[in-house]
Amino acid sequence: ETFETLIRLAENYTSTLFCNAYRNMAAEATTHVQEFFTDVGLFIFGTDVSTEEFVNRFFDTLFPVVYNHVINPGPTDISVEYAECLRMARRDIRPFGNVPKKAIGQMGRSLLPSRTFLQALNLGIEVINTTDHLHFSKDCSRALLRMQYCPHCQGLTLSKPCMGYCLNVIRGCLANMAEVDLHWRGYIQSMEELSSAMSGTYDIEHVLLNFHSLVNDALLQARINGPELSEQVNKVCGPPIRKPTQSPGCSFDQNKDNQGLKMFSRDSEETLTNRRKEFISHLRLYRAFYGGLADQLCGNELAAADGLPCWNGDDVVRRY
Repeated sequence: ETFETLIRLAENYTSTLFCNAYRNMAAEATTHVQEFFTDVGLFIFGTDVSTEEFVNRFFDTLFPVVYNHVINPGPTDISVEYAECLRMARRDIRPFGNVPKKAIGQMGRSLLPSRTFLQALNLGIEVINTTDHLHFSKDCSRALLRMQYCPHCQGLTLSKPCMGYCLNVIRGCLANMAEVDLHWRGYIQSMEELSSAMSGTYDIEHVLLNFHSLVNDALLQARINGPELSEQVNKVCGPPIRKPTQSPGCSFDQNKDNQGLKMFSRDSEETLTNRRKEFISHLRLYRAFYGGLADQLCGNELAAADGLPCWNGDDVVRRY
């Protein structure tokens, strides 16, 4: 949900750029913006899509819109066939300079760690769910019965098992789970490393929430180099062919979902980075969970406190 909210906010920022600064082409552009951020979400949540391909596709589809309204504006729109020629020629004409290449680099280096982080989270959930439904052996069941209920048969209802006795029984029952300990510690270390990789220049929040700035840079380059680009386009696609229609203005609702997006204001503590750091801090507390589970169970509720009479499996004794 946090990732989804971040993606929606980044989309909001980019669509707002067109509505505020390039209103005449906003309706067409925001459609491509929506498609782009849909691809971002698909990648993060595990779909097999290429960051390079969907970034290139965004700028390919944006070029005809920019040509129509910024580079060579006219009273009506260019034809569908002419727009397709522009789309196909964008990578050769390079109207946006190095911005697409820069965007490909940023998206690749920021989205992949986030995608891997989410996949690792799901793996951790699977591990926890699997170990949460372990079946105990008959020997374990007998040992637990002897430890917990045999004192009752002798009328010793208030006597708890001795700590050493309890640990021996529980560790025996949890032997398989203890084998998970080394892997669990390695998993937490990997999560810490992944979290670190998501910080800095290629932090996903920084990249996505500043994507609109990259788009603005691309549009400015196209505007500055307009005459030269027009000549290049004429050589590749011929003079513009127009149709008797005109693009509508901005139809994007800038207030839509504002309530849900407030949590991602830049000054807010409820950022993805802060939530991730908080999660990792909590996860560290459970680093020794599987290896120390027997100690936790016996120490917290099952075994008698130090110095008190306790059940050793045969009788109540002062010490085990």
